[in-house]
Amino acid sequence: MDSGQLYPLGAKVSVRQTHRPWFIFAVVAILLSTVTLMTVRTIAVDATMQDLEQQSRIDAGLKVAFLKAVLERPRALPLILARDRDVTDTLTAPTQEHLDALNRKLQDLVEGTNASVIYVIDRRGVAIASSNWREPSSFVGVDYSFRQYFSRAMAEGKAEHFALGSISLRPGLYISQRVGPPDNPIGVVVAKAEFDQLERDWRDAQRPTYVTDAHGVVLITSIESWRFMVEAPLSPPVQAEIRSSLQFGDAPLLPLPITRERQLSGDAATIDALLPGASVAGFVEMSLPVPSTPWSLRYLLPVQPQLDNSVGQAQVLSMAILLPLLGLAALVIWRRQTSLRHIAAEQAARIELERRVLERTTDLSRARDRLEAEIADHRATENRLQGVQEELVQANRLAILGQVAAGVAHEINQPVATIRAYADNAITYLDRQREDAARDNLTEIAGLTERIGSITEDLKALARRGRSAAEPVDMREAIAGALVLLKSRFSGRLDRVEIRAEEQDLYAIGNRLRLEQVLINLIQNALEAVEPVADGAVVVSAGRDADRIHIRIEDNGGGIAPAIQEQLFSPFNSSKEKGLGLGLVIAKDIVTDYGGKLSVETSSQGTIFLIDLKQADR
Repeated sequence: MDSGQLYPLGAKVSVRQTHRPWFIFAVVAILLSTVTLMTVRTIAVDATMQDLEQQSRIDAGLKVAFLKAVLERPRALPLILARDRDVTDTLTAPTQEHLDALNRKLQDLVEGTNASVIYVIDRRGVAIASSNWREPSSFVGVDYSFRQYFSRAMAEGKAEHFALGSISLRPGLYISQRVGPPDNPIGVVVAKAEFDQLERDWRDAQRPTYVTDAHGVVLITSIESWRFMVEAPLSPPVQAEIRSSLQFGDAPLLPLPITRERQLSGDAATIDALLPGASVAGFVEMSLPVPSTPWSLRYLLPVQPQLDNSVGQAQVLSMAILLPLLGLAALVIWRRQTSLRHIAAEQAARIELERRVLERTTDLSRARDRLEAEIADHRATENRLQGVQEELVQANRLAILGQVAAGVAHEINQPVATIRAYADNAITYLDRQREDAARDNLTEIAGLTERIGSITEDLKALARRGRSAAEPVDMREAIAGALVLLKSRFSGRLDRVEIRAEEQDLYAIGNRLRLEQVLINLIQNALEAVEPVADGAVVVSAGRDADRIHIRIEDNGGGIAPAIQEQLFSPFNSSKEKGLGLGLVIAKDIVTDYGGKLSVETSSQGTIFLIDLKQADR
């Protein structure tokens, strides 16, 4: 066989060896990518549903706590009035003088409570006095003997009944208390509580929320068209009882446009719901009982936006890891193919030159061995590099997780400290039997929990912009609220703070909770800056100019270092030993959200933070 026949044979072998590995590589790459994407999607869906369930449970728990607080205040009115001398005297001897005095008293009481109307019913079921006695829709003289809250209160001593007003045609909770002993009742006191403000707050949150009674009828809802709809068709006896009592007027009691898909846990499920003006969408439904009532609160959290985002991010991340690996495999195949081609060429050349350059055979074999060793070393190096890269990615994730967790703790420290102070005060008031003062402290605690929810939303705004509904905010009250929250941390040092806000009508466009958070951050920074100064002072002044509101926080501390000042409003840039540099970032983001500006002037004599906001029309 001559040399001219050997080289083409080597070329044929090289072509077969080149095509087959690439074909196998393509098939494996496609299968691996498909399996990876499907697996990652399944894992991401499960993790997202768990996160949504946990988030909905927290949100629903807060809403139940707030609803309970709203219910507690009007519940005391009928109990107190049932023992009132004016009520018992009027029911015993309903003279015109007694009736006029009682009507005026009820009118005065309703203006200072959450009740929409208070009225007194005699033993026949006829209203003899009412807080709306002067209005055309007065309840005086109306027969309420058919109402369950009257009959149950006369029989059992007290009752609570949610119904549509027969005169006002407004839904509300009727809270009634019997007057007189059980064996000789002389009447009933009724207070009606309406939930318009609560429903507006729920609508502003843009998360469908509603409350159902024991029969599954929707009583309180953020979606007006769902009121008096039912979770499941009512049995004919129950429907007949509701119709005869006129509890919900002539409402058709239609089923809610909700289809339940699967149960996640005992109180959570996935559903499909048709919202007004929108198409069918998926939600996580959290169902929690409302304490002291037979009601249940349903909270719906949208699934698809967060699910799409999580699945997309997970798939992008998986492909970001998989594609370099496939590229590395392709590189290895290419290098191997290159090596094989070189080997084939060397084999052909060696056969061709064997008769003339026999002594070079040994050198070519050694060169081939060195090349294979280099390829093996290269593979080992690439494997080690891949391991180091994966360790760096994991370390970066853990670092970010720690920063975010510490940021949350930093931002909610003040509300939590204030909650502790209010809780201690409430215990003291209860020991002294000052229930009204204790109840006020508990109401403040409920408000502060709402504040914590707002703060965590603001921390999320570092990655996803969002804003609370804007409204007129009295900046003098906001400054006073910020000082109340700072009192627990800077006890005995708030005398360094001077407030200069004599002007009236200092109303800015924003949200009070978020603007108080800005003031807390800036005043806290100022107090910390003047701590080492013997005559340290902080001056907080407020004024207006044309259509703008200006807030100025000035201290005589040592100023801000130039290195810190250059990136003052960048995340995780702080001069404090344990600070994370999140406070000013959040403060500037909140002010900017409401069309304002946050700026700073600093020197060695002190620092001035300037807040410029739009003035609200009132």
